[in-house]
Amino acid sequence: MFYPEPVSKLIEGFMKLPGIGQKTAGRLAFFVLNMKEDDVLDLAKALVNAKRQLHYCSVCNNITDLDPCHLCRDKRRDGSIICVVQEPKDVVAMERTREFEGYYHVLHGAISPMDGIGPEDIKIPDLLKRLSDEQVKEVILATNPNIEGEATAMYISRLIKPFGIRVTRIAHGLPVGGDLEYADEVTLTKALEGRREL
Repeated sequence: MFYPEPVSKLIEGFMKLPGIGQKTAGRLAFFVLNMKEDDVLDLAKALVNAKRQLHYCSVCNNITDLDPCHLCRDKRRDGSIICVVQEPKDVVAMERTREFEGYYHVLHGAISPMDGIGPEDIKIPDLLKRLSDEQVKEVILATNPNIEGEATAMYISRLIKPFGIRVTRIAHGLPVGGDLEYADEVTLTKALEGRREL
């Protein structure tokens, strides 16, 4: 269907977002067109400000507006533990638990030869530098439980072992409230491997 050029450009812009197809982009575009002008301007300013004001922390690579980020500046955190995650959104997920009190390291991806992403394309060298500079006793590998995340965890584990630092992996398995009958074989296998004594 033919739209005026500004609408077409808006739809194309929304289609660049992950998981947004043409129909959803069209609905979003027309939703924005029906918004009050002040609300549209606020949205546009928020987008521009986020892009211009945010950058990566020079210590942990998390997204921040300050450098170092507020987590790296927090001296109450345990400097002997670093939790390695794939993306900044993973830091938010871990922080929501209120259980982890150490520092983070964000890789910005995972090793994926199929996608042309090797160890040098993510923030592994930065992690190794931190391990030689800091008094770290444990590295928790909290990469995603998929092929790329597992490969990344194994690769990092092999690199860290010579430092004499304890390397652990987050447990994988059944979600709380999940039923066994709906779990796939890989999930059940991981749940059995990660079992603990009561």
